[in-house]
Amino acid sequence: MPTSLYRRHHAALCAAVFGIALTAAPALAEEIIIGAATAQTGGLAPYDQPALAGLRMALDELNAKGGLGGKYKVNLIIKDTRSDTAQTATVAQELIDAGAKIMITPCDADPSISAGQLTQPLGIPTLTLCGSAPVLTEAVGDVMFGTYPADNVQATAVADFAIAEGKKKVFLLTSPDATYTANLPEYFGKVFEKKGGTVVGRGTFTMGQPDFSAEITNIKGLADQPDLIMTAAYEPDFPAFIQQLRAAGVTIPVYGADAIGTPTIKGLGSLVDGVVFTAAGYAEPGSKLEAFNAAFAKHAGHAPESTYEVNGYEIGLILDEAVKTAGSDDPKAIRDAIANLKDFDGITGKITYAGTDRMPLRPVALMRYEGGEQKHVETVTPDAADVPAP
Repeated sequence: MPTSLYRRHHAALCAAVFGIALTAAPALAEEIIIGAATAQTGGLAPYDQPALAGLRMALDELNAKGGLGGKYKVNLIIKDTRSDTAQTATVAQELIDAGAKIMITPCDADPSISAGQLTQPLGIPTLTLCGSAPVLTEAVGDVMFGTYPADNVQATAVADFAIAEGKKKVFLLTSPDATYTANLPEYFGKVFEKKGGTVVGRGTFTMGQPDFSAEITNIKGLADQPDLIMTAAYEPDFPAFIQQLRAAGVTIPVYGADAIGTPTIKGLGSLVDGVVFTAAGYAEPGSKLEAFNAAFAKHAGHAPESTYEVNGYEIGLILDEAVKTAGSDDPKAIRDAIANLKDFDGITGKITYAGTDRMPLRPVALMRYEGGEQKHVETVTPDAADVPAP
């Protein structure tokens, strides 16, 4: 039982025994519970954990200043989803039962939807740590918010870059096992074709499969050879695919998205040279993100591994601004304040929810692996007219 609930239970028991008339203690009245249903273990942990670390840093700083909106001290309750959709629903219900007025969900649409189906009827604002599927908000309802650049926005940025680089023909590698791996490459394909490119082939894989030889044989056998492979595969699938692809002598460039901006992928060294991916921002010298990275290193004892840390931190700032605007801890008022947020100055740039389907408008950084390092290519905000519908 959380400490605050124990205290209330104990106080009520004392009142019953001794006949004391109780009034709510100010400290308890000013507490707000945030439930975090996140992957501490399993395949989503490499994404949830950095984002959660950034969020905790923000909440620690805000609590030191009085809490959200300077008034509501945060009691963050964290439960492990084990990277499982059914378990996510189970722990989300436990967090609701514990009194959560705000819910944080994993970096993936499917478990986030399972949690959102519980929070939607109760009006509890729900934010995914870095889930980026644009279908997420529509699948749940008006309490659900993305926080990371949406898949269709990322795909548009990568497709625009591919066209600018002179790429003409692409092979799309997808997996039906997750919304992210199924849809993001297809969004890329739509933009690529709209701008003059051609999809010359498609392949599929099962997440977690160790052998990609069938897909590689498919690629090598195409009469019309692609000059680019686009996939949203991530760990452990992307490392297995790129290793086997290069071992088979296929040198076609591979592009991906944010999920391959991790230490594991970087650790592959020359195998991933030329791979393009996306991020929520890039730490230009003198930027707020550079300052955040330094502060995070001091706070955590190690440098950020990705931009998931700063995204988690920005979630804390968004919640602080929303509670300040709402002027209360009422979940509906907080939800409305997030939905109307416009040009909020985050760490990575301006963040807007107003006028959107609750997937934020925000810049996308394009990155490329070169010599075992992540190199910044450019930061862009795609034209809204080019972004394919969910």
